Amino acid sequence: MSSPADVVSKAAPQKKVYPFWLGGVAATIAASITHPLDLTKVRLQATGDKGMIQSIKKTVRTAGYRGLLDGISGTWMRQMSYSVCRFWAYDEAKKFLNAGPQSPAWKLALAGSMAGGIAGVIGNPGEIVMVRMQGDMAKPPEKRLNYKHCFDALFRMVREEGPSSLLRGVGPNVIRAILMNASQLASYDFFKAELLKTKYFDDNIYCHTVASFAAGTVATTVCSPADVLKSRIMSGSGAESKSTMEVIRRSFRNEGAMFMFKGWVPAWMRLQPTTMLIFITFEQLKNLVDWTRTLRKSD
Repeated sequence: MSSPADVVSKAAPQKKVYPFWLGGVAATIAASITHPLDLTKVRLQATGDKGMIQSIKKTVRTAGYRGLLDGISGTWMRQMSYSVCRFWAYDEAKKFLNAGPQSPAWKLALAGSMAGGIAGVIGNPGEIVMVRMQGDMAKPPEKRLNYKHCFDALFRMVREEGPSSLLRGVGPNVIRAILMNASQLASYDFFKAELLKTKYFDDNIYCHTVASFAAGTVATTVCSPADVLKSRIMSGSGAESKSTMEVIRRSFRNEGAMFMFKGWVPAWMRLQPTTMLIFITFEQLKNLVDWTRTLRKSD
C-alpha cells in the first residue's frame, strides 16, 4: 500500500523543461495519421454531404483513395504553426499563473484559454489553408481553388484576396482555440493528475491513454459549435464568404440549433484518436529527450 509521501511524489514529479516545439511535432504526427477523418469532418460541416460513410465514399469515388490525403500539406502547416504555439503558450501561461499538476481545474482551464487565444491568431492562416484544401475537391469543378500545396494557397490568398484574407474567420477560430485548449490540454493535465492520485496508475502509457481518452471526449463536445462555424466561414472565398452572424442566422433558419453539433461523430472519431496520439506521442517524445540527456551526462 502506497504511503501519502509516495502518492505526492508520484502525482507531482519534478518539473522538467522540454523543447518548446515538442508538442507541435507530436500534433503533426497525430494529425497525419488521422487526416482522412479530419478531411471527412470538414466536408460534412462545409458541404451538403449527409453522413460520414457517404462522404468517404464520395471522396474515394471522385478522387480515388489518394483523395483521402487531400490537403495534407495544409494540415502540416496548421499544426506547425498553431500547435507549436499552443503547447508553448500553455506552458508559459501555467508559469504565469503558477499552475501545476495539483492546481484546480479552473486554473488549468484559464491557462489553456490564454494559450488558445494566442495560438488561434497565430495559426489562423494555416487553419484557412487547411480547411480550403480539405474541402476543395468536394466542390463542383468550376468552384474549386485548386491550390497546389500549402504555400501556393498562402501566396494566392494574399495576391488574389489581399492580406486581410489571412484573418478570415479569426473570431470563430480564436473562440474554438480557446475552447479546445481549455478543454483538451487542461482536461488532460487534470485527468492525469487525478489518475496519479489513485493506487491504480503510475506515470506511464496506460495513464496517458486513459487521460487522453477522457480529454478527447470533453474537447469534442465543448468545441463542436465553434468548429462548425469556423469550417463554414473559412471554406468560402471572395463572394462566397459570409459574416459570422449571417452564417449563424442562416444555419439556425435552415437546420435548427442542432447544426452546432453536425459532424460530431466524425469529429469525435477524428479528435479522440488524435488527442490520444498527441499526448501519448508527446509523452514518449519527452521520454526520448530524457533518455538523450541521460546519455549526454554519462559520456
